[in-house]
Amino acid sequence: MKLMTSYILLQGLHFHARIGVGEQERIVGNEYVLDLRLGYPFAGAMESDNVVDTLNYAEVFNVVREVMNRPVRLLEAVAGSIVEELCGQFPKIESIDLKLVKLNPPMGADSDGAGVELHLINDKTKV
Repeated sequence: MKLMTSYILLQGLHFHARIGVGEQERIVGNEYVLDLRLGYPFAGAMESDNVVDTLNYAEVFNVVREVMNRPVRLLEAVAGSIVEELCGQFPKIESIDLKLVKLNPPMGADSDGAGVELHLINDKTKV
C-alpha cells in the first residue's frame, strides 16, 4: 500500500462545562464546541473492516467528555488535558488538531465565541 496520512474526525461536539476564570462560570457553566482531527494509521481497518484496526471515535469521545466534566479556569488547561489523556490512552495517535470554543464568553462583546486551537505532533509515534 502507498504511504498515506489518515485522520479520525470528531466535529461539533457540544458540551456544557464549568470552565472559567470567574468562580460563577465554574459553578453555572457555559456552552462549548470542540472539534478534533486525530492523525491515526488506519490502513489496516481499510482492509479488515474491523474496528480493532482503527481508533474508535466513541472511546475518544468518552475521554473528551470526562475531561470536559472537570471544572477548571482556562480553556488552555482543558486543551492540554485532552491531548495528554488521548495520547496516554491511544499511543498510536500521530497528531492532534483541537479547537475549543466558548460560545458565550463573558467579555462584553457580541461574538460567536472565543477559544483556543492546538496542533500537536506526537513524536513518540515516530521511531
